Amino acid sequence: MRRKDRVAALKEMADILEMAALSTDVVLAQKYAAMAWRISTKHRIRMPYIMRFMFCKKCKKFMRPGVDSRIRLCGGRPRTVRVTCLYCSHIYRKVL
Repeated sequence: MRRKDRVAALKEMADILEMAALSTDVVLAQKYAAMAWRISTKHRIRMPYIMRFMFCKKCKKFMRPGVDSRIRLCGGRPRTVRVTCLYCSHIYRKVL
């Protein structure tokens, strides 16, 4: 794939995910996220980490922080961020 096409697809994915994050309608946000996911698979582009972090690793649904997911900071050693999907209750941790 040409670099120009790859950059255009990444920009389009970023714009669509931004619209999904700002949407107040849950169904519309899921449709936007599915469109971004399809662009990624169609063009065989791996989503950047910041975009992948918005999807649940178990059920693959779009999680808006504070709306469809719960984010907690754990103060133990090592410090971690705990993200809970409110659709499937899957918890995953990211070490800081």
